[in-house]
Amino acid sequence: MKFAPEGWPFVLLALGGIIPSVVVGGWIWALLPAAIALFVLYFFRDPQRVPPSGDGLIISPADGRVVEIREVEDPAFPEGKAQRVSIFLSIFNVHVNRVPSPASVASVRYSAGKFRAAFHGKASEENERNRLDLTTPGGPLAVTQIAGAIARRIVCDLAPGDQVKTGDRLGLIRFGSRVDLFLPLTAAVMVRKGDRVRSASTVMARFNEINENGASHAV
Repeated sequence: MKFAPEGWPFVLLALGGIIPSVVVGGWIWALLPAAIALFVLYFFRDPQRVPPSGDGLIISPADGRVVEIREVEDPAFPEGKAQRVSIFLSIFNVHVNRVPSPASVASVRYSAGKFRAAFHGKASEENERNRLDLTTPGGPLAVTQIAGAIARRIVCDLAPGDQVKTGDRLGLIRFGSRVDLFLPLTAAVMVRKGDRVRSASTVMARFNEINENGASHAV
């Protein structure tokens, strides 16, 4: 099992508390920092995932539960509107975020903000967040990493101009968070509110295209 490198400072900090705990209270007191170190390792796990193959597939960028699917105003998408699929990550989910489709990174934009509970509907607009706009063969996509009430650190590994593949590491959010996936209105959403999804594994949507007769069909 791989572990995200961002977790090692926390692991070392927890392990560093074992000796003082033994000195002060004996070996029984060492169980607490040892348990914290084990939980941190669990939280920062980075399992190997093999994305499903298929043209036009849009894969989940995060592990968690779908808490909202709605149409929103978004100038980066055709007609200024997009479908937003919001995923809530609890502290028990894998927190490594991954690229949903082969793409070129068009922009990366960080916005300071509040730290509402990540499952709250207003978290998408008001919380600290980092948005990546992606240019893909099927159309525009965007992924927003959103900090929650506990998560106070967003890590993004990508920069404008990067060429990425489905399942490539996008970044990470520490300790509870939310990830929003923005899709064109023409994309066919394949999940429902309440569904459990896995990064680089669950098919979230499929791009549509317009044929010569003007009818829409799945790629």
